[in-house]
Amino acid sequence: MKQNTTFDHLPSHVLMPVLPLRDVVIYPHMVIPLFVGREKSIHALDLAMQSNKRIVLVAQRGAEVDDPGIDDLYDIGTLSNILQLLRLPDGTVKVLVEGSQRVCIHRFTETQSCFIANISLLEPISEEGESQEAQALVRSLLGTFDQYVKLNKKIPGEVLTSISGIDDPGRLADTIAAHMTLKLDEKQKILEIQDLRERLECLLALIEGEIDILQVEKRIRSRVKQQMEKTQREYYLNEQMKAIQKELGDLEDVPNEIEDLAQRIEKAGMPKEAKAKAQTELNKLKMMSPMSAEATVVRNYVDWLVSVPWKKRTKIHQNLVAAEGILEADHYDLEKVKERILEYLAVQQRARKLKGPILCLVGPPGVGKTSLGRSIARATNRKFVRMSLGGVRDEAEIRGHRRTYIGSLPGKIIQNLVKVEVRNPLFLFDEIDKMSMDFRGDPSSALLEVLDPEQNNTFSDHYMEVDFDLSDVMFVATANSLSIPPPLLDRMEVIRIPGYTEDEKLNIASRYLVAKQMTNHGLKKGELEITGDAVLDIIRFYTREAGVRNLEREIAKICRKVVKEITLKPVENIITVTPSGLEKYLGVRRFRYGLAEEQDQIGQVTGLAWTEVGGELLSIEAALVPGKGKLIHTGQLGEVMQESIQAAMTVVRSRVEALGVDPEFYQKLDVHIHVPEGATPKDGPSAGIGMCTALISVLTRIPVHANVAMTGEITLRGEVLPIGGLKEKLLAAHRGSISTVVIPEENRKDLTEIPANILAKLDVRPVRWIDQVLEIALQTLPQPCSQGTTESGEPATPESAVKTSNALEGVRAH
Repeated sequence: MKQNTTFDHLPSHVLMPVLPLRDVVIYPHMVIPLFVGREKSIHALDLAMQSNKRIVLVAQRGAEVDDPGIDDLYDIGTLSNILQLLRLPDGTVKVLVEGSQRVCIHRFTETQSCFIANISLLEPISEEGESQEAQALVRSLLGTFDQYVKLNKKIPGEVLTSISGIDDPGRLADTIAAHMTLKLDEKQKILEIQDLRERLECLLALIEGEIDILQVEKRIRSRVKQQMEKTQREYYLNEQMKAIQKELGDLEDVPNEIEDLAQRIEKAGMPKEAKAKAQTELNKLKMMSPMSAEATVVRNYVDWLVSVPWKKRTKIHQNLVAAEGILEADHYDLEKVKERILEYLAVQQRARKLKGPILCLVGPPGVGKTSLGRSIARATNRKFVRMSLGGVRDEAEIRGHRRTYIGSLPGKIIQNLVKVEVRNPLFLFDEIDKMSMDFRGDPSSALLEVLDPEQNNTFSDHYMEVDFDLSDVMFVATANSLSIPPPLLDRMEVIRIPGYTEDEKLNIASRYLVAKQMTNHGLKKGELEITGDAVLDIIRFYTREAGVRNLEREIAKICRKVVKEITLKPVENIITVTPSGLEKYLGVRRFRYGLAEEQDQIGQVTGLAWTEVGGELLSIEAALVPGKGKLIHTGQLGEVMQESIQAAMTVVRSRVEALGVDPEFYQKLDVHIHVPEGATPKDGPSAGIGMCTALISVLTRIPVHANVAMTGEITLRGEVLPIGGLKEKLLAAHRGSISTVVIPEENRKDLTEIPANILAKLDVRPVRWIDQVLEIALQTLPQPCSQGTTESGEPATPESAVKTSNALEGVRAH
């Protein structure tokens, strides 16, 4: 394959002027205008114009070199014709050249005016028998270039038409290379390849590489365009919505959301750490698309941060007289709680900065624990916040969720502080003993930080991620029992609120409940009167509780029926409810007021029990049946109570001679102990002396006094140990018309907490040994087996039994 050229007549080595080119490679048959401004280049053009208008165009290796040397120029260039030359006013020259043939530069000669090169023509190399392969390469090249032109918008479509008419493979390759966007070294490489097949393959590879890049660029442009279109569309719609709302008058003078948040951050009074966090998040928000999901999360977070009351607080009232008046007006009795609040206010006057006390009010339902929290808030002029912890299992309820979760929020503590808008409210944790735990965490452990005065000044909520000072908050917790984790209990000051006495209930009903229910039911003062005796009968025969909740319910029931009566048949006179008329409004009596058993019984003892609703009378029954010495216990008794029965049995067996009981009874008889009511679970050690007394009564056939109740734990030596809940138990004895109560000697000190009017109606007998209990509880004392004498020959009296026990105690002590 032979390429036609106009320079076939040139000798093998000729001298020609050289024009160095920046960033451009000229191929044969390529027509291109050049702007020449360098002095040497203009001289080279002048020299060519003076001779045969032929010049060698060669690319320089570095475009940044302004005055290139011989080493800065490539060795392969293009011999070209000067078609037109035009000198411009600024001294530069515009020249139109046409490439003719590749040349090899053997040697450069640098003169003062320009470069002169010793050149020889390069003929294309093509092997015989390659026509089919070359044809296939040409077709592939045309197809690939067609794809390239479609992707590259810089090349006009007419180029495809022009190159399709080129039959010469070498010229086709050069024309395609001239139109492609390639690097200088890649263009020069194609110029230097003489072998046609190699040149076509190299060009094909370069085109395919460029196509891959163009496809990637196209995908990127497509993605960017879609995102831009979406953002622009959202922005356009938002602006349109704002314009519509402004026309409707909804957004007049409304500041920008970002500006509004920035102003709120400045006014919030945050500490440095929180303010820095808020500013950081606000800066993030500015950079985000307003409609993105992340922007909503950040916006909500900043909104919570500025909504927390960092500095706003209410002024605490320090007037003790006024505070005492509020507490007395709202609640009857409860002297210990009132005294503690007044002490706090008194110290606050002196110390100014005092950490809020953390109180835990423990008592049965209905005694006014929650309402007392409201009264304390009123007395101290704090805002009141109540949080019920009953059934709370999730630690996040206290500390909040981390922001990584969808729909996350701060914990209830921060939420409630935002709600009341002050940092020093009274926070009531209601039913703190009803919390539980599961796989989501332990909320009681989360409360350890909240209720610790040494730690809660840096309380950290998972959502907020910054510390908040809770030391100004006054925390009050309520519970029905002390079944609270010990570390949590240790952080609170426990104030017990025992059940009310009959007199206290009567006063509460007369002062508060009747008036409250009359107001709630729309009754005026002159329409209904409930006498004191009627209220007393409601307490005795229609309720059995430590608090006054059911009492209030019964009074509400009377009010409802009276309202209905007045509405159906108006009456002029006041309706007075007396004890004899209670059955008309409340129905038949529900409870018996008096002794559980009116006659002395063998093997039946009245015990005293503590429950969450107050004290209760506990009936303990013992019976003997023929058998093989089995000890049977029924009545849903817990493990501790079952152990008390076994201890009582051991006490009895160790004293069979003194009690006059057959020593072999436990081999011939089965002993059955039952504690009604059978459906109610019972546990605890305080029924020990009751169990022992019932066993001795049934074995000796001596009846137990029906008007005696007892409580106390028993040891194997027969000693009576102290118990808890004495006040509730004595109140239960008083409610049941018990006249004599046996208690442990060590509980004598607790009698100071019992109201004087209750002690006046009860004969309380402190005891240390079981023998003293038997002396009080049994109708007659058991007679010893051995002619009524002891081992020392003295008469077997109760006093000698106590002496024997004390002596035995001394021996064991040594």
